[in-house]
Amino acid sequence: MNADEIMHRVRGRTPKVLGSEEFSEFAIFVPLIEVNGETHILFEVRSHNMRRQPGEICFPGGRIDPKDKDAEAAAIRETSEELGIRHSQISDIHPLDYLVSPFGTIIYPFVGKLCVDVQDLKPNEAEVQEIFTSPLEELQKKEPELYTITFRMEPEANFPYESIPGGENYDFQARNMKEHFYYYNDKVIWGLTARILHHFIGLISNKKT
Repeated sequence: MNADEIMHRVRGRTPKVLGSEEFSEFAIFVPLIEVNGETHILFEVRSHNMRRQPGEICFPGGRIDPKDKDAEAAAIRETSEELGIRHSQISDIHPLDYLVSPFGTIIYPFVGKLCVDVQDLKPNEAEVQEIFTSPLEELQKKEPELYTITFRMEPEANFPYESIPGGENYDFQARNMKEHFYYYNDKVIWGLTARILHHFIGLISNKKT
């Protein structure tokens, strides 16, 4: 194969995250809602019957299905299903930075408005234990607590150390990740939800995230 044939094969392609075909892809929606004339962010508490992360605080969202047009469509669909509202009651949707987690997932977050009163929401009891809102202004005043999690490389037992420089003394780099914790009344917001929240607040507050 000559250089021209090689260039023809790569010309015009859209790049993606290398290896992303092995990742699970999720779409998340950060819902803004008016409460007594004030902008709030709405959160969900996951049902205690859920297999994954029962009882944890999250934003509406879920896995992107093949039938979804794109990540935004998935975020709208999941929000509609979980909160019991129509697609038309979700408006002014904008993407936030997507997140590649160390756990084999890619998260596509969006932010937008819920055009409905809180009391008219009908959460899906199979997925949502409860919902609550927090004034955005109050969250903007908070600085999250930060804690470090360290991931260390642990090669499998038959790893071919003899094939790499340094052998068993090779300096595998450990990776650190900051976990964010927000506290609101009796609620603890942490994990990916808190990271996305911190990113969003930083964007609208002109803070570095």
